Amino acid sequence: MESTKTVEELKADFHAILTPYRSLGTKGFQILMAILLGCWLLTGFVFLQMGAWPVFGFFGLDVLAIYVAFRMNYRSARQHEEVRLSRQELLIRKVGVSGKTVNHSFNPFWTKLSIARHPIIGVTKMTLASQQQRISIGDFLNPDDRETFSKAFSGALSRVKAG
Repeated sequence: MESTKTVEELKADFHAILTPYRSLGTKGFQILMAILLGCWLLTGFVFLQMGAWPVFGFFGLDVLAIYVAFRMNYRSARQHEEVRLSRQELLIRKVGVSGKTVNHSFNPFWTKLSIARHPIIGVTKMTLASQQQRISIGDFLNPDDRETFSKAFSGALSRVKAG
């Protein structure tokens, strides 16, 4: 037997996937690495012509270090958090960089969203607390995204509690 939801229950549902912001996409990364590689080859060739062949290899190390740093940055972007809110349950699913998943379940009627603000920066921390359980959410978000999420989520939580 299928359950049907009323219009009010549909409005109260909330679902968000929080992901870290990365300013340079895959295509931009490829372009940047091509430019760096081209500069390395051009400059390295000049040093080779002058007889300073060891410099050629050291320039290559710079490009390699930049490549590794970007790859590590993109690897950390794999983490995310999924927030699902209904009248029955608030589920927070945290997926780490390694892919390890940790689920947190709250009763939405006993859950409080605490928001720490800085006068200049804005929202600096968001914490969910219910009875003995307390977790931080959206730590990897920038302040603007934290502000947007906190407004949307607190509104949805209020609607669920209001019934």
